[in-house]
Amino acid sequence: MADNTLDEIDIQILKRLQDDGRITNVELAQSVGLTAPPCLRRMRALEDSGVITAYHAAVDPSKMGYTITVFAMVSLKSQAESDLQAFEDHVQRLPEVRECYMLNGEIDFMLKVVARDLQQFQNFLTSELTSAPNVASVKTSLTIRSAKNLPGVPIDK
Repeated sequence: MADNTLDEIDIQILKRLQDDGRITNVELAQSVGLTAPPCLRRMRALEDSGVITAYHAAVDPSKMGYTITVFAMVSLKSQAESDLQAFEDHVQRLPEVRECYMLNGEIDFMLKVVARDLQQFQNFLTSELTSAPNVASVKTSLTIRSAKNLPGVPIDK
């Protein structure tokens, strides 16, 4: 199911699930004007096609003791595909790195990193990030607060 084959009901299902992933199938079906069985079939089709990729709980980092969020801009010495893949593999093994994006331009990767405090982040930075193979430089920005943090994508139809 390519996204151009999504009909209005599929769009409504996606909107509702993106707002509340814990909604029951019966509640979801009622809200989009279906009975439960066809609603469930549509959900499964959206999952099977890869439009819906996962379900998860949004956890407040501070309630789990993670009071620091840092964005790290990483430049590599080499951008050969094998070196890029090696860095991505390294990042996959670091639980503090919550998001990783390869960028076009001066910076090769942007990482979102969480830590319990500045000392833990400093230890992570020196022992796991700047010392990783092929890393040329790391620039960091400590967040002060989050003004917006929405999951998913805008669903306008």
